[in-house]
Amino acid sequence: MTDTNRGRSLRWHQAVTLALLFLAGIVNFLDRTSLSIANTTMRAEMHLNATQMGWLLSAFSLAYGIAQLPLIGLLDRAGTRYTLGAGLTLWSAAQMLTGFVRGLPTFLFLRVLLGVGEAPFYPAGIRSIREWFSPATRGRATATMNSAQTLGLSFAPPLLTVIMVHFGWRTMFILLGASGLVVAALWVVLHRARGETQFAEHASPATAALPKANESAWRALIRQRTAWGMMLGWGGINYTSWLYLSWLPSYLQDQRHVPLASSGWLTAIPFLGGALGMLTSGIISDKLAQAGTPLTTIHRRNLVLGMTASALCTFLVAHADTTTQAVAGISMALFSIHFAGTSGLGYAQAVSPLRYVASLMALQNFASFMIASAAPVVTGWLLDRTHSFTLALGVCSAVTLLGALSYATLAAPSGMHLSEESM
Repeated sequence: MTDTNRGRSLRWHQAVTLALLFLAGIVNFLDRTSLSIANTTMRAEMHLNATQMGWLLSAFSLAYGIAQLPLIGLLDRAGTRYTLGAGLTLWSAAQMLTGFVRGLPTFLFLRVLLGVGEAPFYPAGIRSIREWFSPATRGRATATMNSAQTLGLSFAPPLLTVIMVHFGWRTMFILLGASGLVVAALWVVLHRARGETQFAEHASPATAALPKANESAWRALIRQRTAWGMMLGWGGINYTSWLYLSWLPSYLQDQRHVPLASSGWLTAIPFLGGALGMLTSGIISDKLAQAGTPLTTIHRRNLVLGMTASALCTFLVAHADTTTQAVAGISMALFSIHFAGTSGLGYAQAVSPLRYVASLMALQNFASFMIASAAPVVTGWLLDRTHSFTLALGVCSAVTLLGALSYATLAAPSGMHLSEESM
């Protein structure tokens, strides 16, 4: 193959991988936000209180977190193509079946299946980007994949609200599940891991020394101080993200008295702010990387600054006097937390050799969602007792600050001692 054809083929694989991850991310977060959009309507129809709704929201995140554990080592053996394809199929089927749910126990079971199915998305996505993109372009690629999260969340409220108002919440779940099955088929048919192509890299001595078994990856990662710092720090990011994802529509409707039809459009504004934060993080990170700044320095600095700013903005939201002030504060909180979160994904890529990166991402996700799963339940419990979001937002601000402190102290790259591998 000539250099021209080889370059064209490389760009094709990069474009296909990134486009499919972006599509999967859109579906992923449409599915995640669907329950929060239908929150008030479903609570009334199924006679659920805020605490029960909090458990439904947390059932997903707990299952999502626990399902990360089998992924440690699995993606190295089974590959990203079929692991993510199976996950997409499972979560889409669970989403479709939610349209037929009648009782709380079945609803909880389907939320668990949704969480298990979505678990491979980020570990598989981060490994795929690490495989196909160079360090100088990885920031924007990561930001593009990650921006599907907030772009999906931004147009989900108006889109899903329109579907729900005209066709009902059950039809909304069925349509979302069907779209996910289409993306699953496209991923399996079109995506290839780098090792399945002519771009497969030859094993270096360092690569050959890396572990081949699930237990070895566990042992290698769990004794790293940096990994523990990342696990706790990522919990601060996901606690903030999950609180707003789960309760923002309800906050606007219940505390700010915004009508259902209007709340969908208003909810979109903060999530667009989050998307802008992601893209800003990716652009800045790549420019600094091209100028020679170490990736670990770039991403760790972005993490601490972004999380600190988000905590401050969330605290201000808790004391906002008007809806305009609240929406502006939430928008800045989400801009900042997703600016930090994009660098959180980049930091995992920067401190880890390719062989470990999916496992490190899975371990980080597991710990963080054990923390983040408390957000919907704590918020619902406090809402039932105080009839206000003020205290719940204050708790969120404190958790985010603790996460920033973890990245600033425990997660220093000098605490990660893993074999290096050629780029």
